[in-house]
Amino acid sequence: MQYYVMNCPLADQIVKGTVNAALQADPTLAASLVRMHFHDCFIQGCDASVLLDSTKDNTAEKDSPGNLSLRGYEVIDDAKDKLEQQCPGVVSCADIVAMAARDAVFFAGGPVYEIPKGRKDGKRSKIEDTINLPSPFLNASELIRTFGQRGFSAQEMVALSGNVSQPKSPLKYLEFEFRESSRLSNPDPTMMDTNFATSLSKTCAAGDKAEQPFDVTRNTFDNLYYNTLSRKTGLLFSDQTLYSNPKTRNVVNGYAFNQAMFFLDFQQAMVKMGKLDVKDGSQGEVRQNCRKLN
Repeated sequence: MQYYVMNCPLADQIVKGTVNAALQADPTLAASLVRMHFHDCFIQGCDASVLLDSTKDNTAEKDSPGNLSLRGYEVIDDAKDKLEQQCPGVVSCADIVAMAARDAVFFAGGPVYEIPKGRKDGKRSKIEDTINLPSPFLNASELIRTFGQRGFSAQEMVALSGNVSQPKSPLKYLEFEFRESSRLSNPDPTMMDTNFATSLSKTCAAGDKAEQPFDVTRNTFDNLYYNTLSRKTGLLFSDQTLYSNPKTRNVVNGYAFNQAMFFLDFQQAMVKMGKLDVKDGSQGEVRQNCRKLN
């Protein structure tokens, strides 16, 4: 927890100040920063591989279809620049991503939690690795299996799904290309409220870049996401299936009725996620520029 206390004691304050300034200018970036942390950790571990730019010889993770709507890279760059001025070569980009997600959750009204630090930045970023990102078309059983392969329980998966498991909703807001046409053209009333299906069809008629909030408090960290599932107004199939599956329905109901329980489970799951396949020693490095290898 105190990894930088001796060699960069202002690291946390610098990241928090940078994140808060960015979110005051654009609150929707809170969702993006949480989502970025998830997309980083789920592929090759929490090693900032999602930040690396593609080169002429390699197409990086960030250019994968599942990552094209990621935002907030400039926030990480800004924090890194300030940290390099204060304590060059010390704070890794992977730690900055994790700290930024933590600070974004708190800024948006979520719980305060601390995270261990000391991650090193990875040296690999390949588009083919992103095939392991959870798809918005997976059902609850498939999500349980996918998250289980990373060591998460069904309950931890549901907690993370409410806020970070994109391309669903981290803080309930996403710019995306909505392609569940079969779900809208012939909606299943057991999976989607009829009025919601009609409204969503009108939104999608605006084009592939149409924006749709995941719930009405799209820039606030709360438990309203789970209430939408109980009303059969979950935006994506993989959202709504969490309520239709008996293995996860009780967890959804619990979070819908008890926000404090959701907050506690979420922060514990986030800390756990932040430890996935962490690089240390010669496995990684501390990049001078988060977008390219040293």
